[in-house]
Amino acid sequence: MTSPQTTTDTTTGGFKSGFACFIGRPNVGKSTLMNALVGTKVAITSSRPQTTRRAIRGIVHRPDAQLVIVDTPGLHKPRTLLGERLDSLVRSTLTEVDVIGFCVPANEKIGPGDRFIARELANVRKTPVVAIVTKTDLADRRQIAEQLVRVERLGDFAEIVPVSAVDGFQVDLLADLLISRLPEGMPLYPEGDLTDEPEHILVAELIREAALEGVRDELPHSIAVVVDEMTPREGRDDLMDVYAHLFVERPSQKAIVIGRKGARLREVGTAARKQIEALLGVRIYLNLQISVAKDWQRDPKQLRRLGFDG
Repeated sequence: MTSPQTTTDTTTGGFKSGFACFIGRPNVGKSTLMNALVGTKVAITSSRPQTTRRAIRGIVHRPDAQLVIVDTPGLHKPRTLLGERLDSLVRSTLTEVDVIGFCVPANEKIGPGDRFIARELANVRKTPVVAIVTKTDLADRRQIAEQLVRVERLGDFAEIVPVSAVDGFQVDLLADLLISRLPEGMPLYPEGDLTDEPEHILVAELIREAALEGVRDELPHSIAVVVDEMTPREGRDDLMDVYAHLFVERPSQKAIVIGRKGARLREVGTAARKQIEALLGVRIYLNLQISVAKDWQRDPKQLRRLGFDG
């Protein structure tokens, strides 16, 4: 993995820095866990599976270490060209990090998807794998204990740790376990940086998150967002104009996102604007347009235009 330029000339003095990634089937809490470790929202979360589409980096700063977490899309059998590219992204990330976090939820049965990933990880021999039993706030002690035993049977893991990103249970311990596996080295990012994602990408993701909530099950894979323009309002330093485009694959999906008399799209705009204002620290005027890009998930040209270069 290509690292940013080193930000200091001082000797490491035992300081550790490096990369970890979270892997798991879709909707096991990877993005929520990364946000909890970083201490702020850098990856969108949704109750819909396969929400994450990019390898987003979140940066954890500690006096003794800098941990860069790569949140990856869920590993699954791809059904579209977009799915194939996301699958390739996950696999390449596994070979480039210092430690892997394999996420399995405490409140769900271990299924074929979990076993498939465990087999894949068994082939990544040089990188330690920490098994993380997520969502312990949704399970009782007996369920958690039984899940820990089942996870142990899935593979030869460096550590197995139960956590909850929602109530903070053992999140700090997980950070300690991941950092213990990093090499000594100087910080990779300046103090205070929480992600290396450009602002327009973060804004687009927040809009997509707002659009995902409350829509029918078939839409999450069909919605893409591109920010066309982000500029301060002329003569104002407290207001930014954001123009963004939502793309869906079919006219029927466009009607769902717009809603009756535009009500659904207004709700999306209101929810997204609050999140964007929190991110940027200024008031936002948000202009949302929606268009149909037929079968964009299967079209290489449209995937490039929407930022999925492969």
